[in-house]
Amino acid sequence: MRLSRYFLPVLKENPSEAQIVSHRLMLRAGMIKQQSAGIYSWLPLGFKVLRKIENIVHQEQIRAGHIPMQMPTLQSADLWRESGRYDGYGEEMLRMQDRHGRDMLFSPTAEELFTDVFRAHVNSYKDLPLTLYQIQWKFRDEIRPRFGVMRGREFYMKDGYNFDLTKEDALHAYNRHLVSYLRTYERMGLQAIPMRADSGPIGGDDTHEFLVLAETGESEVFYDREITDLTFGEREIDYNSVEQCQAVLEEFTSRYARTDETHDEALFNEVPEERRCVARGIEVGQIFYFGTKYSSALGATVQGPDGKPTEVHMGSHGIGVSRLLGAIIEASHDDNGIIWPEGVTPFHVGIVNLKQGDEEADAACEALYNSFTAVGLEPLYDDRKERAGGKFATMDLIGLPWRITVGPRGLKNGVVELTCRRTGESEEMTPEQAVAKIIEIYAPHRVNVF
Repeated sequence: MRLSRYFLPVLKENPSEAQIVSHRLMLRAGMIKQQSAGIYSWLPLGFKVLRKIENIVHQEQIRAGHIPMQMPTLQSADLWRESGRYDGYGEEMLRMQDRHGRDMLFSPTAEELFTDVFRAHVNSYKDLPLTLYQIQWKFRDEIRPRFGVMRGREFYMKDGYNFDLTKEDALHAYNRHLVSYLRTYERMGLQAIPMRADSGPIGGDDTHEFLVLAETGESEVFYDREITDLTFGEREIDYNSVEQCQAVLEEFTSRYARTDETHDEALFNEVPEERRCVARGIEVGQIFYFGTKYSSALGATVQGPDGKPTEVHMGSHGIGVSRLLGAIIEASHDDNGIIWPEGVTPFHVGIVNLKQGDEEADAACEALYNSFTAVGLEPLYDDRKERAGGKFATMDLIGLPWRITVGPRGLKNGVVELTCRRTGESEEMTPEQAVAKIIEIYAPHRVNVF
């Protein structure tokens, strides 16, 4: 992509309405535009990152054996009345009627819809276990939408639902989701800590939220400092192994880590004082086990091994895909702009031509551009007739992890400059060496698109 042909409406000044870093930088970098309170248009750069994040979520869900599908955004109120949640959900639910006077709602979550699909098509325990999921737009009518995509009314969310014959099977699904979420967040360059949480309107006794530590987080969190030393890394887990998944759950949840809703001061004080931490966190996902709450209400049963109808055990699992984008920026930025982790960057490398119109510089930039596109990498070539300082400022603002600077002076010596956005360190090398290094850097991140 050439910047002279790209739609990137960057802002030089900080927008007055933006209260937190991610909101400010997303507006300045031309990623979003507010259309009404808590509702945003996703401009090309923001949409590109949103798709990168969505793709990682899909890949890790499918790796865990979960099956993607798509539900409607509008739901009939009848299902929610059947489950008993329609009147109790509260004013966050956007209710409406169609032209025939039928009560409808804009999906805030989809337990009822997935349970309805299940009960219509699954009849035997032999079809279990089953986990279905979608990535879909949701709407919750927040009383005070703020902080940009971090707390909008319309948001993009992965929600998954497991159906199992027994509680033990459903708890294995719970553990399987915890493992897949740890992998998902680490691939995005995040450390998301699983914390004991409150189930809220979803219901159920077992639930963990995944929180990214940040000063702007909406939740106060209490945790043992040791938990921040844990990483999932490159380990391979057999998702069918109850023992392996249970071991990961115990490793990542045995130390104290709770949100303010479930905080227990007495238990917290059992943690050595030097390891007790109080901070703020951004919720980026949550997993639930709620047993037969919905299957009982909606009649979701299968024929068990004994031939008798058996209510299935269920759980649900959510990841805020659009919210993750804001969380990544909150965790990875500096005074000059965003710093994208390699796993989610909109473009793999920026190419800056210091003297657009110079025959040798233009040719060198074109050669770099073609070399990257030939191997499936996406460069962003700043081919504008703009001063060098402006080009550098734009690249820093939009946060590409790597930048190659090309100018007549360096080319006389046969070199270009490769700069790391995170450290600011630069190194001169031949164009061929720069291409080879970028290819090597992104090798671990090259996976098939969903």
